[in-house]
Amino acid sequence: MDTNRFPAEIDPNSPGKNPVAPLTRRDLLTWLACGAVVSLQTGCRPSRPLPPPAPVTLSEVHYRSLRDVATLIEARHLSPVALTQTMLDRIQALDGHLHSYARVMADSALAAASAAEREIQSGHYRGPLHGVPIAVKDLCYTQGVPTMGGMKLLQDFVPDYDATVVARLEAAGAILLGKLSLTEGAMVGYHRDFPMPLNPWGDELWAGVSSSGSGIATAAGLCFASIGTDTGGSIRFPSMANGTVGLKPTYGRVSRYGVLPLAESLDHIGPMTRTVLDAAIMLEAIAGHDPNDPTSLRAPVADIVGQLDAGLAGVRIGFDRAYALDGVDPGLARAIDAAREHLQSLGAIIVEVQMPDLSDVLPVWPVLCAAEAVQAHRQHYPARADEYGAYFREFLDFGAGISESQLAAAREIRARFSEQFRALLSSVDAILSPAAGAPFAVAPGLQYGSMSEWNQARRERDLAQGLDKPVTSFTFPHDLAGTPALALPCGVSGQGLPYTMQLAGSALSEAMLCRIGHAYEQSTPWHQRHPPV
Repeated sequence: MDTNRFPAEIDPNSPGKNPVAPLTRRDLLTWLACGAVVSLQTGCRPSRPLPPPAPVTLSEVHYRSLRDVATLIEARHLSPVALTQTMLDRIQALDGHLHSYARVMADSALAAASAAEREIQSGHYRGPLHGVPIAVKDLCYTQGVPTMGGMKLLQDFVPDYDATVVARLEAAGAILLGKLSLTEGAMVGYHRDFPMPLNPWGDELWAGVSSSGSGIATAAGLCFASIGTDTGGSIRFPSMANGTVGLKPTYGRVSRYGVLPLAESLDHIGPMTRTVLDAAIMLEAIAGHDPNDPTSLRAPVADIVGQLDAGLAGVRIGFDRAYALDGVDPGLARAIDAAREHLQSLGAIIVEVQMPDLSDVLPVWPVLCAAEAVQAHRQHYPARADEYGAYFREFLDFGAGISESQLAAAREIRARFSEQFRALLSSVDAILSPAAGAPFAVAPGLQYGSMSEWNQARRERDLAQGLDKPVTSFTFPHDLAGTPALALPCGVSGQGLPYTMQLAGSALSEAMLCRIGHAYEQSTPWHQRHPPV
């Protein structure tokens, strides 16, 4: 392989370093418009050309955006093989402490990178994921590779096919670095026999559930994007905890085929990235109807990337001040209010709205989730109950005790709330709120314990921080209603921890949410902060 065609040190303005024919500025803008930010499904879509990424060396490439490395790969300024090896070296150097990966797939990743490099050299460029190293949550089936879902009893389970989301990423040319760690069964607690992932902002900090490995690896520069799942907040919580972008799509927008379920009526699959543009690129690649998933939506996938630069003039953003600010961390409340003002300065119209009463809605989620989890685990529970960790076993025990009348009542409340909430969402283009009530500091050892230990630790934390709003107030509603939500950084605490805001919208409004988030992100510095690793 002629690796000299992809020099390790990159300077687009110094063509002498690159044996590939130099690009003129016009050429560069052309391939940026028709390559780096195109949909993987429809070829070149009209969009404002993005500026070329700044020069970068492999020693600093890990924190660059997916879009940046994609443009460099397409222009043959960056080798997929060298890039993949660099990321594998970084994982080896850092992840022995962070434990974000459940399994690193070094050999297959390098083989895929080599194939991508040959394709790109021959002029067959698939799009902005081609040759880019990413990773997926270890709920997603990968053919011939163990898929454990954080569960000891599945440590020897090897799927014979890929999940649809994995197959679509591979079809787009992405390089799969490995499988990312998570809580047991995608609930709250970690299994006692697996190392617990650690937040790169501080070992004592909560890393978010359940896609904690996805949040950590993305934040720490151990992949350029990842896949998470969200049943009660598990894309948005780890995005918040690790200071990244997380997009929970509309229910059914991304196929669940080949993804280990927690609660099938609540499970969502979506991207976790470091920028909104990268999340849009990822979602366009994985979204779309799948006949293997009966809940998969048939609606066509929107041109999300092509709408990012439309601006915020006349965009209506709903804001319920009491819901968004009362009972949350005071610093976070100030950051959310500042984000509201900033969005308004960008041309958005702030509309006062009122969230539906959540007092009888939030208790519905654990009833529905636990009952569906029992069904999802019927092959192993209760027959192998002693092989589960304490938290997840107790959660399944709780689900097994739910009566049909309790379940029917929960479903009725959910249906009534969903109707009210969808009506509210349809009255505006988006609703602004926190993604959670505060940055979290939880004693890590308690995460291995029982439900009662976890709940007690949470109560003590909330009491110490003066919080009186359930953390799930900002996540459960969107999972129950199946509507999309985008989490992205919006500030920093006095301790240097990231603050995160959430933009929520009506069904299939991902393009609008990304448009708003991108406008905010491009005019603020928060997405440029990285953890000290």
